[in-house]
Amino acid sequence: MNAGRYLFRMVSLIGRQGLYLLSRRMLFNSMARFLPLVQFKLSDIGEGIAEVQIKEWHVKEGDHVAQFDNICEVQSDKASVTITSRYDGVIKKLYYDVEDVAKIGTTLVDIEVADVGGNRDGKLERETTTSDNAQEARKILASPAVRQFAKEKGVNLNEITGTGISGHILKDDIICYVERQTDSSTATVADMTFHAMSPLSHSLPLEGFEMLNKDKVIPIRGYTRAMVKSMTESLKIPHLGFCDEVNFDRLITMRKELRNFEIAYNARMSFMPVIIKAVSLALKKFPRLNAIVDENMENVICKASHNISVAMDTPEGLVVPNIKHCEQRTLWEVAAELNRLQEASGKMKIDPDDLKDGTFTLSNIGMLGGTYLMPVIMAPQLAIGAIGQISKLPRFNKEGNICEANVVKFSWAADHRVIDGATVARFSSQVKRYLENPSNMVADMR
Repeated sequence: MNAGRYLFRMVSLIGRQGLYLLSRRMLFNSMARFLPLVQFKLSDIGEGIAEVQIKEWHVKEGDHVAQFDNICEVQSDKASVTITSRYDGVIKKLYYDVEDVAKIGTTLVDIEVADVGGNRDGKLERETTTSDNAQEARKILASPAVRQFAKEKGVNLNEITGTGISGHILKDDIICYVERQTDSSTATVADMTFHAMSPLSHSLPLEGFEMLNKDKVIPIRGYTRAMVKSMTESLKIPHLGFCDEVNFDRLITMRKELRNFEIAYNARMSFMPVIIKAVSLALKKFPRLNAIVDENMENVICKASHNISVAMDTPEGLVVPNIKHCEQRTLWEVAAELNRLQEASGKMKIDPDDLKDGTFTLSNIGMLGGTYLMPVIMAPQLAIGAIGQISKLPRFNKEGNICEANVVKFSWAADHRVIDGATVARFSSQVKRYLENPSNMVADMR
């Protein structure tokens, strides 16, 4: 009898515990189904940008994300921007495909979050693993898409230093790492070194061209859209052209000597930083060329800062960032800043601030094998210069004998409404004087 009562109590207790566990599981599943769903919107990224193009997703539906994890890469007509998460949660929906155009204020993704308000005490615990691999993975800041890409390339993420926010590893970091491992001696796009009479095939690899069997529609997006706007404005400017040639013999010797100090200054020294510095020194003598005009064409504003823009070719089109305050920088500081902009443009990571407030533009066509160019002024600037390749040509020396000379053609253009030809000619002669005898530059530096 007592045994029967004991057995009945045990069955009742087990039943109550089972019911408790079952109800707890049902409650958890019910709560999981009704976790807050946040519509993550595309915020205003400044500069009057109204829309962007989706260039790459770093997440997919079902991925877990944490705060500051990369969501996607977007491209405007001014710059490339990485969008990061503001929440911890799970990606439930992507609203756009790659190459789609998204308006500012529209929803990019839906994120299922456990606690919108950030109250961690009330947040449901996620399932966690305590394996060594999981703990190691948490130390590496990279999105699931980047981790998958690294796995496909056979790259250990521990060997890569991330260049993203808070040290996040980006896809570009992996690509650069693989390229360095494949051939550390290969010259990069960022190396602006002039090559004397280099074959055009070295500058324009054949794999960059596409054979078309039918018509192809290419949307005007990103940097190309910015170029359309800029060049449309430039057509309103009456251009004054002026060309001259510069002997680079002494400059070549000087550059060879400077390259011995590249490691000490942590910068690559090409001819371009020297040209930029020479132009800046010449602009001090001709400030009217370092100027902009107001919207009503009533005033010429001579700028105290020499923010020299440098045209750069990118996979998405022409971009023209500028090196600010060249008049205050040393030659090595100009070189370091140019290196930074070149690397950023190669990765499509130009900061919007680098595109603002340019006062004078230079374009280096020499690396593509050209000599002369008809450069187009970037409004509201008043002048631009183009530099050709180094060519070995016969020239007369001071003794009247024919000798081999390293010659570079310079092409200048100015706004003829406010700048006359004599000013451009004198400015060009001053730049030539600096480059043909670099000691003149040293004499004028302060």
